Amino acid sequence: MTTEPFTTCLWFDGQAEEAAKHYTTIFKDSRIGNIARYTEAGPGVPGTAITVDFELNGQRFVGLNGGPEFRFTEAISFQIHCADQDEVDYYWNRLCEGGEEGQCGWLKDKFGVSWQVIPTALPRLLTDPDPEKARRATEAMFQMRKLDIAALEQAHAG
Repeated sequence: MTTEPFTTCLWFDGQAEEAAKHYTTIFKDSRIGNIARYTEAGPGVPGTAITVDFELNGQRFVGLNGGPEFRFTEAISFQIHCADQDEVDYYWNRLCEGGEEGQCGWLKDKFGVSWQVIPTALPRLLTDPDPEKARRATEAMFQMRKLDIAALEQAHAG
């Protein structure tokens, strides 16, 4: 039985190395590891990446240049738990570059990968034992794209 942690494999259409470089500029505790490249044996262009190993905040990933057969969907997303509004703004702005904003803290980056930029205060606000406070916070969240902690707290407080 293996004791290796899970590694998430992301299927790209030729952008695995570009994506790994992009993500490692955003996440501070990150690095690119091994890059396997096609040789003259093919089937890809010699010298281009087949796979790229990288870590983001200790989470291991492999970017695979698998071709155009499969695309990312919102059915899978990565949550970034942010301590404060500065962190929310940082990750939201960096990951949205060339991508698209979604509702309630969701976005798609320029590669089509879905992310949720979530303040750590959000679960407390949405699950408050006082149902009225939770309702107000939830309604406020549904009106937002990037989550605004102060506005969520204000709605929660009434």
